[in-house]
Amino acid sequence: MIASKWDQRIRRAQELAGTYPFAAEGLRFYERLAGFQKSLYEDLAAASGPAKQVRPPGSLRDELAIFTLLPRFAPFLAFVEEIAPPPLAQAAAGLSDQGGMRWEVVLDAFWRASEEGEALTAAEALIAWTFLQPYAEHLADRTERLEIHATPPLCPLCSSPPQVGVLRPQGDGGKRSLICSLCATEWDFRRIVCPACGEEDVDKLPVYIAEELGHVRVEACDTCRHYIKTIDLTKDGRAVPVVDELAAIPLSLWAAENRYTKLSPNPLGL
Repeated sequence: MIASKWDQRIRRAQELAGTYPFAAEGLRFYERLAGFQKSLYEDLAAASGPAKQVRPPGSLRDELAIFTLLPRFAPFLAFVEEIAPPPLAQAAAGLSDQGGMRWEVVLDAFWRASEEGEALTAAEALIAWTFLQPYAEHLADRTERLEIHATPPLCPLCSSPPQVGVLRPQGDGGKRSLICSLCATEWDFRRIVCPACGEEDVDKLPVYIAEELGHVRVEACDTCRHYIKTIDLTKDGRAVPVVDELAAIPLSLWAAENRYTKLSPNPLGL
């Protein structure tokens, strides 16, 4: 059952919170957030049925069921206000006070991701992203599998940047893929290349691994100064990439100290 991926994420967050005290607060926030996302995903899935559609590459953001989603946004804002750290909780409360017309603008602006669209604050974008993520995953899971004959730096289904990289066992090494920050689509990507700018010079692509998180690595680029975290499943096959990435706070600190910018922030803003 597809929805079980939410249970896997929640269980992994619980496990990692007990293992890494320095990340426990953020992981517990994510655990509760994922519970809400799971509920929304399951409601959408139940309403639409299992049939899959053919969607052209990059077209997922062409559709937004705003009037289906809006009634669920008010409870989400109240939920975020209850569980989030103070700055995000205050932003959710402020957005809640602005009412439905503003909610529609915020959700549409984030979903369309147009440079000419409404400018959102960082908090508004984070709230919209975490709310729309299960909707995007729902659409992706009900899309016929795309045949991809290249290794694009953006999601082949919705054109969003990757959230995290993955190394999966293949032969004597690991095969690299990227996971979309919005719809969670996973696609193959070349092992030695920067997904932000395409740099291929290995001497300009440093890798950093923290001793306490040996299966998570920062893959940085000295050309564009961006980085992405990659989860090495050849070292820990039980890892759940989108969750283990949240626990890797020491890697985020190292990257910030070395003036690298994350390609796409996670739900903790890191």
